[in-house]
Amino acid sequence: MTIPAGSLLTAQDLRKTYGPTTALDGAEFSIHPGEVVAVMGPSGSGKSTLLHCIAGIVMPDSGSITYNGREVTAMSDAERSALRRSEFGFVFQFGQLVPELTCVENVALPLRLSGSSRKEAERTALAWMERLEVDDLRKKRPGEVSGGQGQRVAVARSLVTNPRVVFADEPTGALDSFNGERVMELLTDAARSANAAVVLVTHEARVAAYSDREIVVRDGRSRDMERVV
Repeated sequence: MTIPAGSLLTAQDLRKTYGPTTALDGAEFSIHPGEVVAVMGPSGSGKSTLLHCIAGIVMPDSGSITYNGREVTAMSDAERSALRRSEFGFVFQFGQLVPELTCVENVALPLRLSGSSRKEAERTALAWMERLEVDDLRKKRPGEVSGGQGQRVAVARSLVTNPRVVFADEPTGALDSFNGERVMELLTDAARSANAAVVLVTHEARVAAYSDREIVVRDGRSRDMERVV
């Protein structure tokens, strides 16, 4: 893969093993600001490992990851943690909302962890919840809302810090087709309006259809697929 000029986040020749298992074997990746890239592949292909590496959650055994001109693999744990907290957003398959907090408190949590006051954090959280059509759930706890509603709350949480990159790992995997389509519409529309890039890990073609470009991972190697219009 040739890394294009102007990329916000790139990875080159990533290799990662877990014991005798090779998860990544020279994988590469790139994404531009405001771009939605779907990372596809069968179960066990290495696509989630690729996401975890480029998000700074897991360090590769070798290779280079560059974000906005900074070498991620050279950062300390504290620096990578700060990067994930301030400039990256995350949406996971099952939302991973904190059950003891209300929905608005969940959305506001990244801002609170960054030092914002409760009033300011919840004001910003409510604005994002309104955009994601779940502001009426502000006082409910995650156990009191549907799966589709909870995932929209999770999307609002991922965007509340105005991140440069949103990492979405199988964000519709636990939803029916109707709710999955709505979550994808809201996620991609909101991210594009904020000029945030989206790294979308999925094995579903209907979900990948919301992306601008697809990267297929197989046996730990990646291949950039040209989108046919």
